[in-house]
Amino acid sequence: MLPLPNRSARAAAASPPEPAWAGYDKAIVIDTLGSPGGAIDDDSNQLGTRDLDDVRKSGLTALNLTVNADGIGSYARNFEGAIGEIAYWNAQVAAHPDRLLQVRRAADLAEAKRSGRLGLIYGFQDAAPFGENLDRLDTFWNLGVRIYQLTYNKRNLVGDGCLEPGNAGLSVFGRKLVEKLNERKALIDLSHAGERTTLDAAAASKAPIAISHTGCAAINANPRNKTDNELKQVADKGGYVGIYLMPFLRGKGQPMAADLIAHVEHAIDVCGEDHVGIGTDGSISPVAVTEKFKKDFAEQIDKRRKAGISAPGEDPNVYTFLPDLNRADRFDRIAGLLAARKHSDARIAKILGGNFARLLNDVWGA
Repeated sequence: MLPLPNRSARAAAASPPEPAWAGYDKAIVIDTLGSPGGAIDDDSNQLGTRDLDDVRKSGLTALNLTVNADGIGSYARNFEGAIGEIAYWNAQVAAHPDRLLQVRRAADLAEAKRSGRLGLIYGFQDAAPFGENLDRLDTFWNLGVRIYQLTYNKRNLVGDGCLEPGNAGLSVFGRKLVEKLNERKALIDLSHAGERTTLDAAAASKAPIAISHTGCAAINANPRNKTDNELKQVADKGGYVGIYLMPFLRGKGQPMAADLIAHVEHAIDVCGEDHVGIGTDGSISPVAVTEKFKKDFAEQIDKRRKAGISAPGEDPNVYTFLPDLNRADRFDRIAGLLAARKHSDARIAKILGGNFARLLNDVWGA
């Protein structure tokens, strides 16, 4: 699910807690699907002081930022929407050069860490911005889009999303897109893809690929989660799997941090510790569950259902965040939970972002 950007109110500020994991400050920390913001409670739709303060508190080095959320799944609107969102985020980077940095190459991650800025890696969810014209890749690449998710939940010209019962896999057009993305050294993302599309793309790609935000179907058999076979095929190609903080971690009720850890550990068992990380699918700032938030959230769920892009398990009473990780420094808290489970410091550093940084270097080059 793609949360509405910058709409929910922020939880009350508190003094910075002690780090949960001693190695956090030195680690490369990457949310492989997320967004700055979440603290906006007015109609300005601009990153404000509270949003930027939460960016600092988060300790994140970088994140994969969706820049085609407007009209997602719509061929009629997604190209123009993507261009508009790229322009919006370019303006945010220009307005806050001391806090934000656009990531165009792997070396920019080191610069983001050195300078204490949040690296924004522009990415698409869905191939709808391409329309029928794969030459648009040149335009998107020049604008800084570096991650390309092949489908959203529904069928598109590239292949079937995870909610398509036909499960038809990658199309001829989709195979051409995979080839062009490989040639450009762009990262292919298979989140939201159907099972056959995932397996077809994993086999067709000549470069490692990612599933930036998902869960494990072996724990909860939801179509948004990936089977062990899908996870293993991606990992065996040198790829990456990011576990999200979404309702789909559990079959019923509100997931909590323990559910996240269970999925991370299962993914490690299937993929190996070099191929797993975290893609929250949420905003950095914590959410205050106000009456306005509840109303907006319910309206968002209803809108997604009417658009046919809502997945099973999306419920107005089950939020798209984990209540016990509803804080800006959630990655540090996750590291602490992993440490308490006796995972090594080296493994924790990989999960927090080291694995994704390695993948970007492998795909993009230095």
